[in-house]
Amino acid sequence: MNQQVLFITVALSSALLAWFAVDLCTVTMARYRAQFTEKAKFQAQEFFLFVDPKTLFAANVAVMALGASLTWLITGSVLLAVPMFFALALLPRFIYAWMRKRRLRQFELQLPDALMMLSGALRAGASMASAIQLMAQEAQNPLAQEFSLVLREQRLGVSMEQCLNNLSRRVPTQTTVLLMSAMRIAGETGGGLAETLERTSHTIRSHLQMEGKIEALTAQGKMQAWVVGSLPILLMLVLNQMEPDSMAMLWHSRIGWATLVVIAFLEVMGIYLIRRITAIDI
Repeated sequence: MNQQVLFITVALSSALLAWFAVDLCTVTMARYRAQFTEKAKFQAQEFFLFVDPKTLFAANVAVMALGASLTWLITGSVLLAVPMFFALALLPRFIYAWMRKRRLRQFELQLPDALMMLSGALRAGASMASAIQLMAQEAQNPLAQEFSLVLREQRLGVSMEQCLNNLSRRVPTQTTVLLMSAMRIAGETGGGLAETLERTSHTIRSHLQMEGKIEALTAQGKMQAWVVGSLPILLMLVLNQMEPDSMAMLWHSRIGWATLVVIAFLEVMGIYLIRRITAIDI
């Protein structure tokens, strides 16, 4: 009788714990889905990509599950597959940061030629709105998309100064701030806007050339960071193929898992320090 009562108590407790775990996972997943779709919608619109956020969420979950499954198949350890599953949840954030950085860089590279085009149109007698429209038609993305949005805002009644300020918030780069400052000074002092845009174009071009030289000089150091960081990982994979019995302790024991955590931490810190040393801001 006592054993039956104990068995029923354990069964009920297990059922309640399972129900609590499922409910907690459901609520957490629903909250994560809401946050993900909200951020994904804003970030996709920032890139002028009108994609259903639910589709991006499904793709993200699929990548998380696939990465965890591959980790489990390769290592045979569930304790390594579970962290991989949650680590891949951060993958969209890194992809967004990389795409945004690449878009801003492309905008900066296109800006000097666009300013020369604006200057030429203003010298020919065109208005600022007409010059921006001509430049948006001739330029490529992302610059064409951003200045087309400036024109749409102006047609809705927003002042040109406010439109350009909105552009500066969407594209927070040094070159955009320099352009806004030059145009504001030209408007307040009554100077020629065409000449101001031309001088700003030359300044931005010189700035980009200097950045290009620094990137070329520090490219070797940045590559060394990835090479040095990848060598221990490649060495572990090679040793795992050559001596699987000796490496099994690294994958299937607590000491091995702790060693992997330390290795991962040192790898990330080493790459981070080398990247910080070679990141020269001008």
